[in-house]
Amino acid sequence: MKPEVLSGGADKDVDRLLFKVNDPPSGPRTPSSGMKDKLQLMIPGPTPVPERVLLAMARHPIGHRSGEFQTIVARTTEQLQWLHQTSQDVLVLAGSGTAAMEAGIINVLSRGDKVICGDNGKFGERWVKVAKAYGLEVEVIQAEWGQPLDPEAFRAALEADTAKAIKAVILTHSETSTGVINDLETINRHVKAHGEALIVVDAVTSVGATSVPMDQWGLDVVCSGSQKGYMIPPGLGFVAMGERAWVAQKRSDLPKFYLDLERYRKAAAGNSNPFTPAVNLYFALEAALDLMQDEGLEAIFARHERHRRASQAAMQALGLPLFAAEGYGSPAITAVAPSNLDAEALRKAVKSRYDILLAGGQDHLKGQVFRIGHLGFVCDRDVLTAVAAIEGALVELGQPPAQPGAGVAAAAAILQG
Repeated sequence: MKPEVLSGGADKDVDRLLFKVNDPPSGPRTPSSGMKDKLQLMIPGPTPVPERVLLAMARHPIGHRSGEFQTIVARTTEQLQWLHQTSQDVLVLAGSGTAAMEAGIINVLSRGDKVICGDNGKFGERWVKVAKAYGLEVEVIQAEWGQPLDPEAFRAALEADTAKAIKAVILTHSETSTGVINDLETINRHVKAHGEALIVVDAVTSVGATSVPMDQWGLDVVCSGSQKGYMIPPGLGFVAMGERAWVAQKRSDLPKFYLDLERYRKAAAGNSNPFTPAVNLYFALEAALDLMQDEGLEAIFARHERHRRASQAAMQALGLPLFAAEGYGSPAITAVAPSNLDAEALRKAVKSRYDILLAGGQDHLKGQVFRIGHLGFVCDRDVLTAVAAIEGALVELGQPPAQPGAGVAAAAAILQG
């Protein structure tokens, strides 16, 4: 499709190149390219998968009790420890991030134990439900969606527990539903000062996006999922367990079988799995972690931070308010709350016209928020393309930015800085 170039003339607002695309006469909008299989994922999961990883996953399966597979398990275990910045066990489950979190919770607690759950979004809310489902006594520390959890509320609750009845603090590091990152480091310090409680961390969208130094911070349980920063399809859950967590695991009496992490620990000692593993996802995992090690942890974290800053700057330049409280935007996702526009209409326009998938708001935020994922295998070009598509959709919806190209310019300034 050949673009039509419009130039200045009498219209002072048109002082740049614009691309005019004819609308279809009726029916649903289709991508302007008319191409198929061109979908670009800009959601917090599943995230884009590198070609090298896809090709690795396309291999014929091998025996999961073979020496060849044991070599892969040994290799990926070392790589996972590198990613988690730990010398502790990092166990692999065939399951989602929720399976990993459920495993992390039920392996270190017992019937009737008291826990604190941080709840400032969809996933914090989920861990409250999981804890209650297993009969735990749950104290909830809440914050409004879009706001971070208050470390002082955790400090006060933990210091008031002179009887040391609180056995664990459960919270989400990067709250995917709202684009908020919580102050895990400070909250963890308060947990450590308590002396008895463990910390169980949902790091599903923070591992691989920002530093989660397990050993340096003394984190007890860190859980994550493959379809996020790991850059592979859904299907694997990861649970990293520290020494204090294993002590608690020995006395835990909550029901478990498939998610009994002691089984996984014993099998992992022999570079194996207690149950049939997702063999081809292991191929993908090894290839993805190879790519991550080639890039290096600091470069990975810097890239995610750069994309956070660029996305935020672009949305602000377009006059679109950010949903997360200032200073607490997640490096994995930027949530945007347009004030005079249906967020779902914008998402649909971006998807149908430009074949880019943005995430929507969850629960009561549906229609109020859209979310730009910049997690995992995302480069500067992807961020710029998504911003340009959002600008184009605003024009299509009759809400053009005051300054054409402002979003792209703002993002480019950050990315080139």
